[in-house]
Amino acid sequence: MLFIWYPKCSTCQKAKKWLDEHNLEYTERHIVENNPSYEELKTWHGKSGLALKKFFNTSGLLYKEMELKNKLPSMSEEEQLKLLATNGMLVKRPIVVDGEKVLVGFKESEWESLSRMKGGTP
Repeated sequence: MLFIWYPKCSTCQKAKKWLDEHNLEYTERHIVENNPSYEELKTWHGKSGLALKKFFNTSGLLYKEMELKNKLPSMSEEEQLKLLATNGMLVKRPIVVDGEKVLVGFKESEWESLSRMKGGTP
């Protein structure tokens, strides 16, 4: 399982703690030092079943500075994916990639399925 996070993000810290408490094995990846590529984002978006907008860190400073709220609706999916691949601070985090399952953000109820699939501690 791949755990993509930004260590200074409090939600990411909660998610990491949750993974550890449930004894789930994962590989950490710092989202800024190793930003997801266009191909990764395209694959994850397809597996996630989520709208592409859900991959954007809409509460982030960069998102607001770039006025993406107004720009995204007129951008193609390819343009949005390319934009996400330019800077990890644009990408919502944490992201967990586990085979065919991709979770974006930390909602404990969604993450419970990871614990059940992996035989983690409830």
